[in-house]
Formats: sequence, structure tokens, C-alpha cells
Amino acid sequence: MMTTPVTIVGAGLGGLTLARVLHVHGIPATIYEAEASAGARAQGGMLDIHARDGQWALKAAGLFDPFRALIHPGGEASRVLDPQGRVLLDQPDDGTGSRPEVLRGELRRLLLDSLPAETVRWGRKLTGVAALGDGRHALSFTDGSTVTTDLLVGADGAWSKVRPLLSDATPAYVGATFIDTYLFDADARYPATAQAVGGGALFAMTPGRGIFAHREPGGTLHAYIGLRRPAEWIAAIDFGDAAAAKARLAAEFDGWAPALTALITHSDTPPVPRPLHTLPSGHQWPRVPGVTLLGDAAHLAPPAGEGANLAMLDGAELAQAIAAHPGDIEAALAAYEFVMFPRSAAAATGAHRILDLCLGDSAPFGLLDFFAGAFSRRDASGEG
Repeated sequence: MMTTPVTIVGAGLGGLTLARVLHVHGIPATIYEAEASAGARAQGGMLDIHARDGQWALKAAGLFDPFRALIHPGGEASRVLDPQGRVLLDQPDDGTGSRPEVLRGELRRLLLDSLPAETVRWGRKLTGVAALGDGRHALSFTDGSTVTTDLLVGADGAWSKVRPLLSDATPAYVGATFIDTYLFDADARYPATAQAVGGGALFAMTPGRGIFAHREPGGTLHAYIGLRRPAEWIAAIDFGDAAAAKARLAAEFDGWAPALTALITHSDTPPVPRPLHTLPSGHQWPRVPGVTLLGDAAHLAPPAGEGANLAMLDGAELAQAIAAHPGDIEAALAAYEFVMFPRSAAAATGAHRILDLCLGDSAPFGLLDFFAGAFSRRDASGEG
């Protein structure tokens, strides 16, 4: 049975940032990832990387300059439309770069390429973890391999297999689902829709339903069709029949402007439902020797532009804590969790608020008020 000092489960942005910052400090780590390869699946859409967390983590990783080369120009623009396509808010990208947009897949590739070869062990799906005492753990994988480790970090997302070592909390459905759709070469093929989305992010919603979209490089429009519906209602849609699923979803937006509903009816990909789940907003655990969590494994919340940023910040801060406490894993983990717990609790509360502003009874006016306050605070502080 192979023994490794720092074992990370999950090669998402948080786990990769942890491994990279450890590498910067001369500390080796091994990541075990269930996916067969880096290109085994699409890596999602645009991420806005914030100065206070995601960008800070990239600086700690020594990757800030190459990260800047990945930024999608103009992607910080935001638009809010009513269902008939009338503009309620149009905030252009001000060029300050405080929340630049990048593709998740390109950011992940940057992190992967910064690590020594063989850091990530692909095709290793975790099947079980056993505590061996003294903070050591044994991991078993579906390929029959096993490893032991002195420090185990669960960076394995919402349905973490490491979390049960620390907590009996499980993700709960929040009552809303986002459905992914795409339009390719939209400027040429769907100019009205491309104009409606604008250069960055689009928000169009009424209570219980919304169409949210991002412009991606190459004229791609990536939409998230938001519906506040019971899980059973979503499950009753046959997403295996793309045409029928599009028709069922479009029926929820009857009377909306065709430039908006085209993001549903003309999707170039089958619609993919993504039910939203959350851990308790104040989720934490007592100190358990030799193991901790980061990112969604630790503090899953509804999407609000914070998840990737917080995962990267977790990874960077955990790595720095390990480097600052050589030979004392427990002190490092205690220092990391002391800061991470209250930060993630506050972020989760904010994420639930954003979801309610987007799909709750005040939509879209609550979100407009939120944006107005955010822009005022930005202007007053002199920050982007």
C-alpha cells in the first residue's frame, strides 16, 4: 500500500490550487481524480474571478500574470431585461478588471499545467476511506488500488466521499433548478439574441423563473434557465428527448420575447438540468485528526459567483497554513478551519439571498436594487 504525505481527492479548481501553492512552497501532493482525463468532460462556462479571493489565490500560486492572458475582454458587463426584452439596467465593462471573466476549462488547464507530471492520478474513483488512527487514513479506489496518507483533503465537491469522516451533513435541494443550454455562433445566426445578451452577463426574470446567460468567446451564448420548481416537477421532464424538453421549458416562458426564448428553443445542445443543492449555511465540524475539506465539499451553496473563488481561496490558504506549520498538521488544519468556517457561512447566506433576488417574489426589482447598491459601493471605494 503506497503512502503519500498530502493526498487530495478531486482535481477541481480548489484541489488544483491547493496542490499548486503547496508546490510553490516545496511540499509534494498527490491528487486522485475520478475522471479519466483532463478532457473527459466539459468544464462549465464563464467564471468571474474576484480580486479579494480568486485573484489572491492565483497570486499565491504564482499564476496571476498567465491568468490575465485568459481574460475575456468585455465580460464584466451586466444587463437586466424584462420578459419583453426591454432594458432595465445596462452596466458596461468598465475595464478595471476587478471581476474579470474567464472560461473555467482554461483556468483549470492553467493550474494543471503548473503542476509536476504525475501530480494528478486520473481514473481513480474513491470507493471508501478508513481511519487508521493518529490522523492517518486509507483510501480505496474502484481500480483496486489503495493508498494511505498522513493528510487527507476532500476537494471532491457537493457529493464528497470524504465529508462523512467529519460531518453527517448531506446536500439538500433548494427548490430551484438551472438548465444549461447553448447557442453557437450567435452573432451571425441569432443576432437579436446576441444583442439582448450583450457583452457579458444577462439577467431576465420574474418570480419563479428566469433566463440567465453569459457571452463566451467565439460568439457562444451559454444560458441557464432558472425555475423554482419541486424536484419531482423537474424529474417529470424527459431530458432524453431534447425537443420535448425544450418545448416543455419554453412553455414556462410563454409571452416572453423571442430573442430571449431562443436561448431555449434553438439550443444547439440538449438541455441539461442542474438541480441546486446546499449544505447548511453554517456547516462546520469538530477537528478530526488528519483530514479536512475545501470548496463545495465544505460549504456547498447556490451559485452566486462565489463558489470557484472560495474553493481557490480555501486551497491557497490551506496550503499556506501547512507551509507555516511544518511538522504540525493539526495546527495547520485548525488555523485553516478557524478562518474558513465564518467566511463560508457568510458567503452561503449571501448566495441564498442572491438566488432569492433572482427567482423570488421581488424579481427582478430586488436584483436591480442590489446591483445599484453594488455599483455605488464600487464607485465610492474607487474599486472595480
